[in-house]
Amino acid sequence: MSVKKKRKSTADEVNVKKCRISSYCRTQTASRIINEDLFSSKKCLAWFYEYAGPDEIVGPEAMEKFCEDIGVEPENIIMLVLAWKLEAENMGFFTKEEWLKGMTSIQCDCTEKLQGKFDYLRAQLNDNTAFKDIYRYAFDFARDKVQRSLDLDTAKTMLALLLGRTWPLFSVFYQYLEQSKYRVMNKDQWYNVLEFSRTVNADLSNYDEDGAWPVLLDEFVEWYKHRPSL
Repeated sequence: MSVKKKRKSTADEVNVKKCRISSYCRTQTASRIINEDLFSSKKCLAWFYEYAGPDEIVGPEAMEKFCEDIGVEPENIIMLVLAWKLEAENMGFFTKEEWLKGMTSIQCDCTEKLQGKFDYLRAQLNDNTAFKDIYRYAFDFARDKVQRSLDLDTAKTMLALLLGRTWPLFSVFYQYLEQSKYRVMNKDQWYNVLEFSRTVNADLSNYDEDGAWPVLLDEFVEWYKHRPSL
């Protein structure tokens, strides 16, 4: 009885087989990398509970720990929150829903991913168009949701964060607000403060008295011009 000999693979067949194996390995490796990089709501919530208390809220003390872990000064975390437009009910607090919504919007479920987004978030703050949206969003973010206006103390705090480092007249405007009759700032006033800071020279040389500025800014200009010299 004749014995059937095993056919030897040709060089071309060997190469084809190698290619198939290599292709399969690359596909599996790429798949693992993609899967590892995908956002996970479950992982994000586990991250949230590292900081949340029994009431499922990340409070001030936990927020300080969170800032320390991600390497951001506590006073700057609000800027990052504004940059990703997290609809927080209270400054300095996160509920589970707010955390998940904010982190999902930037696809971050761990400290490392959030740190990797810092350049992007800072770029949003440095882009004039994006910053305008962020600035306007800050009004609703910071106000008491049962009020239509922003109480003045909160307004001063937010203005310091948003404009304190970039507007040459900010320190003088802050002094004006402190001694003014105003106790709240409405949305129109808030929006116009940004426009004023961007278009009016530090010496007020191009200020148009007949312009459509809110009375608050007209009064600031008058106060600035007549304030005692230091």
